[in-house]
Amino acid sequence: MQADAVVMLDSGNMDIPSTWLRPRAEIIYCAPTQETGLDERGTSAWEKKKEMTLYLIDLEISRAQVAKPVDQLATEIGLLPEELESYGRNKAKVRLSLLDRLHSQPDGKYVLVAGITPTPLGEGKSTVTVGLVQALSAHLKLNSFACLRQPSQGPTFGVKGGAAGGGYAQVIPMEEFNLHLTGDIHAITAANNLVAAAIDARILHEATQSDKALFKRLVPSVNGVRKFSPIQISRLRRLGINKTDPESLTSQEISNFVRLDLDPKKITWQRVVDTNDRFLRKITIGQASTEKGQIRETGFDIAVASEIMAILALADSLEDMKNRLARMVVGTSHSGLPVTAEDLGVSGALAVLMKDAIKPTLMQTLEGTPVFVHAGPFANIAHGNSSVLADKLALKLVGRDGFVVTEAGFGADIGMEKFFNIKCRASGLRPNVVVLVATVRALKMHGGGPHVSAGSPLPREYIDENLSLVAGGCQSNLKKQIQIAQQFGVPVVVALNVFKTDTQAEIDLVCQIARECGAFDALPCNHWAQGGRGSVALAQAVKQAASKPSNFQFLYHSEMPIVEKIRTIAQRVYGADDIDLSLEAQTKIDYYNQQGYGSLPICMAKTHLSLSHMPDKKGAPTGFVLPIRDVRASVGAGFIYPLVGTMSTMPGLPTRPCFYDIDLDPATEEITGLF
Repeated sequence: MQADAVVMLDSGNMDIPSTWLRPRAEIIYCAPTQETGLDERGTSAWEKKKEMTLYLIDLEISRAQVAKPVDQLATEIGLLPEELESYGRNKAKVRLSLLDRLHSQPDGKYVLVAGITPTPLGEGKSTVTVGLVQALSAHLKLNSFACLRQPSQGPTFGVKGGAAGGGYAQVIPMEEFNLHLTGDIHAITAANNLVAAAIDARILHEATQSDKALFKRLVPSVNGVRKFSPIQISRLRRLGINKTDPESLTSQEISNFVRLDLDPKKITWQRVVDTNDRFLRKITIGQASTEKGQIRETGFDIAVASEIMAILALADSLEDMKNRLARMVVGTSHSGLPVTAEDLGVSGALAVLMKDAIKPTLMQTLEGTPVFVHAGPFANIAHGNSSVLADKLALKLVGRDGFVVTEAGFGADIGMEKFFNIKCRASGLRPNVVVLVATVRALKMHGGGPHVSAGSPLPREYIDENLSLVAGGCQSNLKKQIQIAQQFGVPVVVALNVFKTDTQAEIDLVCQIARECGAFDALPCNHWAQGGRGSVALAQAVKQAASKPSNFQFLYHSEMPIVEKIRTIAQRVYGADDIDLSLEAQTKIDYYNQQGYGSLPICMAKTHLSLSHMPDKKGAPTGFVLPIRDVRASVGAGFIYPLVGTMSTMPGLPTRPCFYDIDLDPATEEITGLF
């Protein structure tokens, strides 16, 4: 009853009573055989049986591997000691000065891992990403780097769990990866909520003070001298006031300077917390008597939905991040003018809070391949990709013949489309290959299989062989996602993430149909059970595809009208007949055009569970009109985001969240229950 695995030799048809075994223990049946030779990999028949059958918990696998010290890893990949800021033994920040030192180094090959429309359980893009770089590094002997997003604690303690990969294809230590890491999300939370506090404090002070009193407090006299701060001079310039002496301003200029005149009903900035907390979706603030009647409704978003997270992911330097933070629009004045973080006087402080967060965090995979973990925007409510800076640093480090593999959130229609149209515009980088991840169970769902709920047992259709459902999913969703990638002119390699319930006939059928649908190649991957060795064929296909010329192109021109950009995505990516703009959405678009935001790219906020706006519509839906209920602008991040249907920016907890299984052993300080 203490065993992780029980090996039964020549046991015939004997059944082991479940009472003999501890939960999650595996039984391996092995019959004597005359086949004692080894295959071409040096693997015996018994070892093959073992590797197919024996599965350990992700956390146990992670803990069983001793990671190399991060300074050793840094030396191996060509970092100088002064370019590293260690956070303990296993992780370190990498300074951006590396880009200056390696500016003349040619970039490596750039690979994006995307996926078909997922089930609520996820389909293993992170696992494929890690397995692929392990195969490229340890088995093909090529310099390679993975670039992954930092997971939010919302899913980690909610339903989905962490995002370190799994099995023998994961980032280690997975506890550190999935929890606080180096504090970037906490820095974003602090910066975001500083803006929120500044907004409400400014409204209170403007409501309760005269122009003269405000001016005296905003530009205080120090030793008898009043002096504008640099950020206040910037505001004066935007107002058209070219003066630097506070005593020289007229009464009207003073009024214009001190009054942002924010309309409480048009404040778009919300507070954030990195927890799934549905009861913070709508709150009332300012109810204490000290706030003098400044009561208003607002709400919380999850931290990774903050515009500051998107800025972190898209900035290409500290200066660029600082400028983007200053441009963030937090609301509108009563006269209809946008009010920015710089108008509030807070943008310099935000840059200070974010100065360490902008540096990517270096970690490693189970097999010692380097990984940059940086930024973590969701793909359904933001652009869903790791940082531009992590990719740029990694591409320089691997060199001309190396590979950088990064991941886009959710399906190709969500994360990949935004990777191309938003991230690639910001970075100037161009991908060489798209790896499209599929699973048999997700394809069965898209082929007409029953509903799947996280935390509930899988219906038999997903466990037993069903070629009809698999074929239906391939001919609908897989085919559509391949076509979406091909619109950008990038070759597609399909990676079938193999589960132990998949049959060989199902695996062969998926690969056959994927090739028929236009994929450069399609291969089964067993990295979860075998590590990099299980993805060698995928790595070889990716290497071959990357050697072909890329004809990358954007889906739309930036100068196309906002409405037409939205319509282009709806029709060419989602398969909609048209879009239906609400009156509010059209009014917002007119306002953004008036303010000069019309050339920004589009970041659709849409369900990830369907190509359409209807989560229950699987496969490749047609004949629908996409409803655009609202349109908002993240001016600092640099995109317009239409809200499709009902989208929440604050998830909720299920009846039984993951945290029921998470615990700490006080004696050993070991964490249990993370996955």
